[in-house]
Amino acid sequence: MPRSPAALSAGATDHGLPDRYRTRPDVTRDDLERALADAIDRIDENLDEFYDRFPTASSDDLVYGATANMDGWTTSFWTGLCWLAHEVTGAERFRDAAETQLETFERRLDSGETATHDLGFLYTLSAVAGHRLTGNEQYRSLALTAADRLADRFWEAPGMIQAWGECDANTESWERGRAIVDTMMNLPLLFWASETTGDSRYASVAATHARTTAEHLVRADGSTCHTFEFDVETGAPVGEETAQGYADDSCWSRGQAWTVYGYAVAADYTGEAAYLDLAGTLANYYLQHVEADGVPRWDFDAPAEQSMRDSSAAAIAACGLDELARHLPTADERVAGYRNAALATLGSLADDYTVGDGSNGLLAEAAYHPTEGDYDECCIWGDYFYVEGLVRATEQWGRYW
Repeated sequence: MPRSPAALSAGATDHGLPDRYRTRPDVTRDDLERALADAIDRIDENLDEFYDRFPTASSDDLVYGATANMDGWTTSFWTGLCWLAHEVTGAERFRDAAETQLETFERRLDSGETATHDLGFLYTLSAVAGHRLTGNEQYRSLALTAADRLADRFWEAPGMIQAWGECDANTESWERGRAIVDTMMNLPLLFWASETTGDSRYASVAATHARTTAEHLVRADGSTCHTFEFDVETGAPVGEETAQGYADDSCWSRGQAWTVYGYAVAADYTGEAAYLDLAGTLANYYLQHVEADGVPRWDFDAPAEQSMRDSSAAAIAACGLDELARHLPTADERVAGYRNAALATLGSLADDYTVGDGSNGLLAEAAYHPTEGDYDECCIWGDYFYVEGLVRATEQWGRYW
């Protein structure tokens, strides 16, 4: 069985916040407001092409293609960008696009294409955000159906949500009984479902998965593995393995960023201080290993000849660091450090990683799957979290997650 919340961070060594983040970076509010305005202009330019379709997960020569397919895990990030643009500008054309896209998410549930933990990504940034912003009960119902499907992926014995594939006890495959760090950012759908319905079973599944992740996917040095396999019948741990990182025992930077943000959000929903402590340990490891400009290599342990950056990991981390700072006690000296790190990251992204003319994306040098040659491109989730980070830094914003 997974450990109690009080023991979550006991097994990980925290080496502290790096000194360079104790000083406020040379990034002004005006700088970030200009970056946000530029990003919204780009979203607006793309609205006709992606009104009822979606950008591909990653670009080709920094240009996204368009897809109307219901498969994949990334479509909601474009819808989330439309909701953010609507909130910032008040322009109805962004809301109209997001609501048009929601019809696709409804069809996806009807089609049964739901064999993934990414239901959290897909329906938080589409239906939950839509309900929060419009009060439309249809969107609430849609999100709750997705939460039911996500909760159905929970294996009781190991206490975890299976990431990929059908959850069929008779099916033997690499996917069966596999947990991944990304799921920490899919759990908010379940926490929200309990909050909106009063039914604690959703939050119970989410909290149990978070404890299991802390016990088996967080290492003693505060790093994380990408995936971990369990025997679903006995609950016995099998071992860690990577899918998108450099090696089974390496630390994939985007996965580390997911956990920083995920545990900070879990702390807010549950009130468990241990989740917050663990988010800090994970954040400190990230900040100790990130490059000087705040944008990490795609894997902290990759060799020099594979030192590609991942701007999408940096954007996620900026949001996670800001979220963590919001929930720590005001007197905690780490609050200023995490805010400084988030601002420095956003400033670096805005100055050195945004694309130029000829691209329909926002951030260059994102890495989807470097071992398969997909890097140095735009990735739609990186674009989303970049804009979310800018909104966090410049607006009074209510979290979708």
